[in-house]
Amino acid sequence: MSNQTSGFLAGAHPVMAIGSALLVLGFVIFTIVDPQYADSVYNSAKNYISSELAWYYIGLMNVFLLLSLYLVFSRFGSIRLGADDDQPQFGLFAWFSMLFGAGIGIGILFYSIAEPMAHFQANPFLDPALSMTPEAATIAMRITVMHWGLHGWALYAVLGLSLTYFAYRKGLPLAIRSSLYPIFGERIYGPIGFIADLLAVIGTVFGIATSLGLGAQQMNAGLNYLLGMDIAISNQMILIAGISIIATISVLTGVNRGIRILSVFNMRLTLLILALFFIFGPTGYQLNSLFNNSIDYLLNAPAMALWVDPDKANPWQGWWTIFYWGWWIAWSPFVAVFIARISRGRTLREFVLGVLLAPTALALLWITIFGSTGMYIELFGGGGVVEAVNQDTTTALFKTIDLMNLGQWLTPLMAGICTIMLVTYFVTSADSATLVICTLISMGDEEPAPRFRIFWGLAVGAVAAVLLYAGGLKALQTASIVAALPFSIVLIMAAFGLFKSLYAEPASSKPKVTTQE
Repeated sequence: MSNQTSGFLAGAHPVMAIGSALLVLGFVIFTIVDPQYADSVYNSAKNYISSELAWYYIGLMNVFLLLSLYLVFSRFGSIRLGADDDQPQFGLFAWFSMLFGAGIGIGILFYSIAEPMAHFQANPFLDPALSMTPEAATIAMRITVMHWGLHGWALYAVLGLSLTYFAYRKGLPLAIRSSLYPIFGERIYGPIGFIADLLAVIGTVFGIATSLGLGAQQMNAGLNYLLGMDIAISNQMILIAGISIIATISVLTGVNRGIRILSVFNMRLTLLILALFFIFGPTGYQLNSLFNNSIDYLLNAPAMALWVDPDKANPWQGWWTIFYWGWWIAWSPFVAVFIARISRGRTLREFVLGVLLAPTALALLWITIFGSTGMYIELFGGGGVVEAVNQDTTTALFKTIDLMNLGQWLTPLMAGICTIMLVTYFVTSADSATLVICTLISMGDEEPAPRFRIFWGLAVGAVAAVLLYAGGLKALQTASIVAALPFSIVLIMAAFGLFKSLYAEPASSKPKVTTQE
């Protein structure tokens, strides 16, 4: 494979930078000029995808899960992602922290209580007569864990593996186009590669904008609870602007400083708030739910994940499963490039197992502890969480903390920790995404120019702000579903390119040393 691309790299920066910037700026201007018309256009695209292409999104996610499982048990597991004597740059805790922060972050704080409460009331798998019963709680948790579990991480694992493999073992740029080398060869340095990377940039922008918009809404709810700040779009846009500036400063410091430090801090806060919910919440019910949710997910989620609603008039699957699969797909170029950036030196099997299992296990634990606390209040306490979710989804987390009746000092302490987590996850998601976008437009340069980092750090915040301005939560969901469609074609080709290249590896390809942490 050709490694002599430096001459092309210098000329490629303005091409990618200008092309992607014009598309994003055009979107921002189009949305601001006539937000109602823009919202109707986005919704029309989303409705078409949800009704006509649900089978495609569902099939794609299931195929990637099967591919990731195959990779774990294949003969390729011992291949080192880099030179045979390369060692991982980061320890396991820092690695897992950055994986989780980049791959989930704000979203799980937003939905860990709100989503189970929504499914607790009604979903296609529930007899209406059993609404808001223990049986409904089991199904609601199953759906939520499925949306945050193995399927999404399998997508990240396969694409992330492809980029890590081609960048660090084959010497190609750390860019989406490199995963297409086995198909197109040197043509990836022309228009084909440009289109692949451009679609990745657009998917990343809209995927991260969805998360930032959700985070700003919930941050606003936390500040309303703590300080009385009004819950309003204007305040959420101010929050996005302020945090985007902080994230831009963070991304200027690079992975080894700002991003790594904040990711580790996030994980410690995550473990702290989980411990507080566990200790002061319904501990026995949570432990019982953790066991039941784990077994129930493994036994029943596969069939649920294959289900396609035959009723095209029913919006449930579009607003939930298709939204999630679109969100995961739109996020995949960002997370894959970021994971590749921090995973050099690991073996293929270690990489896939780590990306697939560790974040899924933490997501299961998080959803169970948070969601089961809300369920317990509804089933055996005084209720109030469902009512809060129905009135304003963003308040679910803070209403649950309030209804736990923890006292005058512990309640605001837990609410304050959650608000801080929203800020830090917001920053790590934004700065990681900014670094990835800059890497893509710089043709794989792992230390992109500061001017690119500044522009894109502010641009992703601007997109999140205009989506909130155009239609709030529905606009954020629509953005992910629509942005995922074109990039899904690149995903399929990347997976084909990865397996084609792996099968060309010598059967005896093994690392010379073992990983030392």
